[in-house]
Amino acid sequence: MEIIDQHQTLLYVLALAGGLYMTWGIGANGVASAMGTSVGSGALTVRQAVILAGIMEFCGASLAGGEVADTISIGIIDGKLFEPVPHLLVSGMIGALLAAGIWLMIASMRGWPVAATHAIVGAVCGVGVAALGVHAVHWEMMGEIVASWFISPVLGGAVALLLTMSIRKLIFNTVNPIARARKWGPMYVFLVGWMVSLVTISQGLKHLDIHFGVLSGQILAVVIGVILALAARLMMNRIKLADHVDRAVQHASVERLFIPQMVFTGAAMAYAHGSNEVANGIGPMAAAIQILVTREVSASSPITPFMLLIGSFGIVAGLATYGHKVMATLGHKITELTPTRAYCATVATAFVTVAASGLGLPVSTMHIAVGAVMGVGIARGIGALNLRVVGGIVVSWFITVPVGALLGAIIFHLLNAVLA
Repeated sequence: MEIIDQHQTLLYVLALAGGLYMTWGIGANGVASAMGTSVGSGALTVRQAVILAGIMEFCGASLAGGEVADTISIGIIDGKLFEPVPHLLVSGMIGALLAAGIWLMIASMRGWPVAATHAIVGAVCGVGVAALGVHAVHWEMMGEIVASWFISPVLGGAVALLLTMSIRKLIFNTVNPIARARKWGPMYVFLVGWMVSLVTISQGLKHLDIHFGVLSGQILAVVIGVILALAARLMMNRIKLADHVDRAVQHASVERLFIPQMVFTGAAMAYAHGSNEVANGIGPMAAAIQILVTREVSASSPITPFMLLIGSFGIVAGLATYGHKVMATLGHKITELTPTRAYCATVATAFVTVAASGLGLPVSTMHIAVGAVMGVGIARGIGALNLRVVGGIVVSWFITVPVGALLGAIIFHLLNAVLA
C-alpha cells in the first residue's frame, strides 16, 4: 500500500498509457478481421476502409464497448491472492498492457494477423507467475485458450467453404448467373444482417443496459436481416446488366452485384469488433485504476466513459497507422479474393463468432477470419493458398501467448524495480 501512496499519480498515468497503447495495437492488428476481406475483394480501397472502419470502430467501442472485463483483468489469475499485495496487481496489469501492446505492434509491422485476446491473456498469465508463482494462474482457462487455436480457424474455414460451394452451385454454375444472383443475393445479405445483428444484440447492447431475451433478440435480428435483404434486392435491381453475354462477363457482373453489400458488411463487422475488442485493452487498465482509487482488489472493475474514450482513440490511431499492413495480409496475401469470396469469408466469420459465443467457446475472431479466408481459397484447390504466408501466420499464433507471458513477466519485474 505504501508504494501506491508514493507513486499513485505515476501509476495512474502508466495505466492510462498502457490502455491507450494496447488499444492502439488492437486497432493496428485486429481491425483486419472486420475490413481485410472488403479491401481484398476490391469493394473498398485501403483509404476508404481506414476511414469507414475508423468511424465504425470508434462508435462500437465508445457506444457499446463498456464491458466489465473481469476475465481479462483478474479472471485469468486468482485475484484473492493479490488482496494482501494490491500494488503487485497494479504493476501486473500495467505490465500486461505494455507487453501485449509491444507484441501487437511487432505483429502489425510484420503484417501478422494475431489475436489481441491471446496477447493480453498471455501477458496477464506471465505477470501472475512472475508475481506470485504458477499457482496464481487459472490453468484450466489457459487450456481453453490453447484449444481455441485449433477450433477457431477450422470452424471458420469449414463454414466459408460451404458458403463458397453454395454460391458456386446456386449462382455461378447455372444457365443465367446474373438472374440467379438477383434471386439468391438477398438471401446471403439476410444471413449477414442476421448474424451481425446477433453479435451486436447479444454482446454490444448489454453494455448500454439494453437487454433482450434469447427469443426477442432472435426476432429482432431476423427483422433486421429481412429489411436489409429487401434493401439489397432494390439495390441489385437498380444495377442494369446485360443478361445475354458470355460467361466471363456474366460472372464479373455477379461480382459487381455483391460489392454494395460488402461495404455494409465491413462497416457492421467493424462496429461489432470495436464493441467487443476494446475491453481487451481497457479491462486491465480499469482493474489497475480501481485499485489505485479504492486501495482494494475488486472482483469487478467498472469501465467509465473516459476509459472508453481512451480505448476508442487508441483503436482508431492504430488502424490509421499500421492497420493497412494486416489488412493486406488478410485481403491479398493468403488467397485471391473477389466480392463473392470475401462475402463468404465475412458471413462465416460472423456466423462462427455468434455460434461460439452462444456455446461459450473461447474462440478468436481474428483466427476465425483467417480460417474463413483459407476456406474460401481451399474451395478452389489447395494451390490457391499461399502456404508460406499461412505458415507464418500459424507460427505467430502459437507464439503469441508465450511471448506475451515472457514480455509481461519482464516488464513487471522492471516496474517493481523502478518503484521499489
